[in-house]
Amino acid sequence: MIFLYNLAIALLYAGIAMAAPFNRKARKLLKGHRRLFYQLRQAIRDDAPILWFHAASTGEFEQGRPVMEEIRKLYPHYKILLTFFSPSGYEAKKNYAGADYIFYMPFDFSWNVRRFYQIVKPRAVFFIKYEFWYNFIHQASQANIPIYCFSAIFRPNQFFFRWYGGWYRKLLFRFNFIFVQNKSSENLLKQIGLQQVEVCGDTRFDRVAQIAAASKHLPAIDTFARQSRVIIAGSSWPADESLLIKYFNEKLTENPSIKYIIVPHEVDDEKHMNELAGAFSSSAIRYSRITPEHNLSSYRVLIVDVIGILSSVYRYGYLAYIGGGFGKGIHNILEAATYGIPVIFGPRFQKFQEAVDLTERKGAFAIKDYKHFAQTLDLLLNDEKVYQQACQVCKNYVQDNLGSTQKIVQKIQPILQHS
Repeated sequence: MIFLYNLAIALLYAGIAMAAPFNRKARKLLKGHRRLFYQLRQAIRDDAPILWFHAASTGEFEQGRPVMEEIRKLYPHYKILLTFFSPSGYEAKKNYAGADYIFYMPFDFSWNVRRFYQIVKPRAVFFIKYEFWYNFIHQASQANIPIYCFSAIFRPNQFFFRWYGGWYRKLLFRFNFIFVQNKSSENLLKQIGLQQVEVCGDTRFDRVAQIAAASKHLPAIDTFARQSRVIIAGSSWPADESLLIKYFNEKLTENPSIKYIIVPHEVDDEKHMNELAGAFSSSAIRYSRITPEHNLSSYRVLIVDVIGILSSVYRYGYLAYIGGGFGKGIHNILEAATYGIPVIFGPRFQKFQEAVDLTERKGAFAIKDYKHFAQTLDLLLNDEKVYQQACQVCKNYVQDNLGSTQKIVQKIQPILQHS
């Protein structure tokens, strides 16, 4: 089985290499790996102890960020190495000031792993949410390097819990501790005999609370949103935007009290940005095209075609629609929920505990098609009691789930103090 795993990693690498001439992300990934070990050696020049954090992409980074920053505050003698697997995660966070070194994670070949550990010599390893790479975990365990996973979530259909997953299941026992998001994850692990597990929740709650506290006023959006009920569409994809366009054209054209702010997930497609703005005729303006001459209060739709301000944009929302639910899965709903506004999203949300919890509590609403989307928006826009209840549910849910960062850091203190 280990041979098959290594073969799968080789095939993954080969597939990325073959895709590179045609795929921008694949090209960036290969470019980032080209001189990786040389760059690591050049960067790590002293003997300061290093803690290694690995995140698959930006979502996992946001979960890891509160823990990294708390450790940095309490134990400033450590240096922090942050790695990403995803090019989008690396590109978005390669200048993050909270880490001393930021790199791609090497492909999980045994020889790569040996070279990596010889250079980095981490005092502890932290995998955020998932990313169970066999060779990295196995060799860290063999070298007696403490290994942790936090904000993890487990489901019965995962490979670990299948009849054929026994060899991979053993990997979980190499962790010094696994901090999980919910009781069902803890129960799954304990059923296979794993005892070094504890429910600590999701560190994203701490992160979104930090973001909300530090959110900034955006003068252009202040002017645009003034005295209007604003529907924020965050991290939208074309399938999400088609619903918003249809609803606007059918129900909101003559209702100036309701406006849209649409923040597409990918903003670097100029053709798509123009087409999206054009779908609303003269009612829409792109954020990057705003000039002092524009009367922003006269526009009904604002397309935010820049990155980095979505978390602050949510503060202007009456309610939020979160994209991705008609694709691989929804994006971060907590960034909106922390402001105490209802959230709506598409049907693929079951892998996200906060989405499941909030739909059960009626603070969030999952929709399956346009008809359902329109009914849900009509309800929230016209029934004040339902709306206020949803607001309170979201606000309380975030507040009740704060504190996981402190629990994790407190639990690992003996390792940090000993090192």
